[in-house]
Amino acid sequence: MNIKLDKIDLNILKDLQDNGRLTNVELARRSGISAPPCLRRVKALEDDGIISSYHAELNYAALGFNVIIFAEVTLTSQNDTDLRSFEEHIHQWPLVRECYLVTGEFDFLLKIVAKDFDSYQNFLSTELSIIAKVAKIKTRMVVRVVKKLPGIPIEQAFI
Repeated sequence: MNIKLDKIDLNILKDLQDNGRLTNVELARRSGISAPPCLRRVKALEDDGIISSYHAELNYAALGFNVIIFAEVTLTSQNDTDLRSFEEHIHQWPLVRECYLVTGEFDFLLKIVAKDFDSYQNFLSTELSIIAKVAKIKTRMVVRVVKKLPGIPIEQAFI
């Protein structure tokens, strides 16, 4: 990707990453430009795929999801067919909120949320662990979220 971003673009990105509900007028004011060019810049950032979506970040616990698990999943084979087959399963499981194909001792890192430990255990035993190519699952339960920031450190994007 060879997209030229200037200081104004970076300010727009940082402000939207911090608060996606900013009005265009407020975003323009913070960036030191008027509203119409600000709107054009945001549209260009969206069109270029730099801004990929807008969403509200929900409080898990406030909605009754009190268990967060990170699961390391190792498959019996790492051929493309088996990796893609596992990925298809992932898309069917609402409790799996994030999934990464990684290098190292295991193949996938999953972030799983559940209302309680029994719900998680049910998911583990009736869905995740019954996949034919799953060789090993190691899990870690989150005790406390210490830091959780969205996106990237914009201020270091072009250092």
